Order: sequence, then C-alpha cells, then structure tokens
Amino acid sequence: MAQTSHHFDWNQPDEALLSCRKPIQFQDETLRDGLQCPSVVDPPIEGKLEILHLMAKLGIHGADIGLPGAGSRAVADVTRIVEEIRNHRLDIKPSCAGRTLKVDIDPIADISDETGVLLEADLFLGSSPVRQYAEGWELDKQLRIVDEAVSYAVKRGLEVMFVTEDTIRSHPETLRRLYTTAIECGAIRICLCDTVGHATPEGVRALVRFARDIVQECGAKVAIDWHGHRDRGLDIANTLAAVEAGADRIHGTALGIGERVGNTPMEHLLLNLRLSGAIKNDLTYLPDYVEAVHRHCQVPLPENWPGLGRDSFRVVSGDRQRIIHDALERGRLELAEVLFSSVSPSLVGRCLQVARETRV
Repeated sequence: MAQTSHHFDWNQPDEALLSCRKPIQFQDETLRDGLQCPSVVDPPIEGKLEILHLMAKLGIHGADIGLPGAGSRAVADVTRIVEEIRNHRLDIKPSCAGRTLKVDIDPIADISDETGVLLEADLFLGSSPVRQYAEGWELDKQLRIVDEAVSYAVKRGLEVMFVTEDTIRSHPETLRRLYTTAIECGAIRICLCDTVGHATPEGVRALVRFARDIVQECGAKVAIDWHGHRDRGLDIANTLAAVEAGADRIHGTALGIGERVGNTPMEHLLLNLRLSGAIKNDLTYLPDYVEAVHRHCQVPLPENWPGLGRDSFRVVSGDRQRIIHDALERGRLELAEVLFSSVSPSLVGRCLQVARETRV
C-alpha cells in the first residue's frame, strides 16, 4: 500500500472557535498587569516602546499601557507610549487602567486631551463577596460608585471598559446590576476577570454566556472581555473556553508575567488559536516579543517554554536525528518539522536544530 505523508489527527476542527461571531481580538496586559509581579522589573521607556512595536507586528489589537493615577513616572511613560502609537500610526488601541475614582480617571483624560488620541479607560471594581467584605461595601454603594465613575469618564471623552475584579466568584445578581448600571452610563465594554485564577473552563463558559445575556437584555452594542490568571494552571484552557462561549476580546501577557504566578501567556494564546485555524496572525515575531520582555523585564525565558524556549526544536535522540537528516536530504522540510513537534518551527520563525550531543 502506498504511504502518504498526511498524518491522521484525532483533533477535529474546533467548530466553536472557527464559528466565532466576529474576529477574535487580543488585549496585551504586559505593560500594566504584567508588571504587578514583585519579581518583574518595570522597564525603562525604551524597552516599553520596543515591546509595543512587537505587539503591533504580531497583530495584537489593544494594549493596556499603564495606570497614570499611580504617579508622575506612570504619567510620563503612558504619555510617551501614546505619542509613539500616534506618531508611528501603530495599529494598536491604547488603554489605561484605573480605579473607579476621579483621581484615576482625570490623568487618563488629561493624556488623551494632550495627545489627541482617544483612550480607553479600563475602570475596575471588586465585585465578589470577599472583596465586598474586605472593602466594607454594600451593593448600593458600589452601584453609586459605578454610576459616578463611568458617567464622569464618558463626560471627559473617554471610552470605558468596566472591569469587575474576582468576577468568577461573584453573585449573578450583583454582576447583573453592576454591568447594567455601567452600560446604562455609557460603558462600551465589560471585562470578566478571574483575578485569583479560580476558574475552570466550564465555569468560564457559564459566566461568558451569562454576561452575553445581560448585554442582550440591555440592547446596547457592548463587547465582552475575558481576563484570566493561572494560579491553577488552567489559564489557556479557560481563555479558549471564553472564546468558544463568545467573548469578543481576550487578555494575556508576554511570558505570562503578572501578579503571583502570572496571567495567561499571550504567545500561547496566539499559537493555539493560529494552529486551530481561528486566526491568521503572522507569528514569526513571537521569539523577538518574548525575548524583549525577557531582557527588559528581567524574567526567565525557560528553555522548555512551549514553542519558544531554547529546547523547543532541538533534537538529541540519535534515531530522531537520523530521520530528520533523511527528511531534509530528500527536501522534505515540512515533514521534518512535524515529525517530532506539534508546532512547526517555521510558524514562529525558528528552525529545527540537531543537538551536538546524541542520545539513544
């Protein structure tokens, strides 16, 4: 029987991903939430600009570029980044984080006015019973805070994404009232957060479907974001579940940096969605992207980091080396690439390497 080079694949096309209501958008949190980890260095502005340009080359749609309410350095860095986006006409939407307080909203609006660039204000408020208890909040007080903050930000000319922290552990009726208030006051996005990495994929699907129902009930054109952390190691699975359930935009950071054990790695979101056929982004800049964050934020790039670590495409087994050599000699580069990795090295701008040391 003739042999075929086509391999069988038990993975069937993910219809849930391929049939998304609209193209998947990405929000990069590297320069804000990613810097929340105490082991991460807040890089100089030159490093932030290099990372920003690589985000744009990867086709990432938006970037949270800082929290100007944190002080003068944050204001200076955010202003410079916005100017870079404006001056170089980068196809990436800048946003800034802030509490639901005027003291955080005003610096964002001032930067927008100064640069002439429309900014998105990502205004956050804790919504779970744990956060309500810690802050001493009653729901009525939270609703007043949301009403005043979102209305004020819109009045100052900002686009608003209303963010509920610890969403995955929040009561449905609390979320319904908070989101409805924010939408009625002019928010054009709501963000569902797994702030402490508690979610499972099924929980994410249920939450996103619930949020979609609220948006539909409000009758407004409001997008839904998903923001996940990886305390249980379920970050990628959870974020893909959010896409399947209808989230419009998903968040991640380079190398998964962020508070505690970090956020969802942006590079692995891009890689998995490209392999599923859900996106067509050029991923050949991924090595430069993670390398830039490795250098400027002084965080490890593990040798076994999937698809991008030093050992991802290095072959040390003698038998495997022989088979790869044979495939390359016959001009079958594609066959050589898929023999020992589910990720083609050329997809991420890499190539197969035969390690000098040979092992049986």
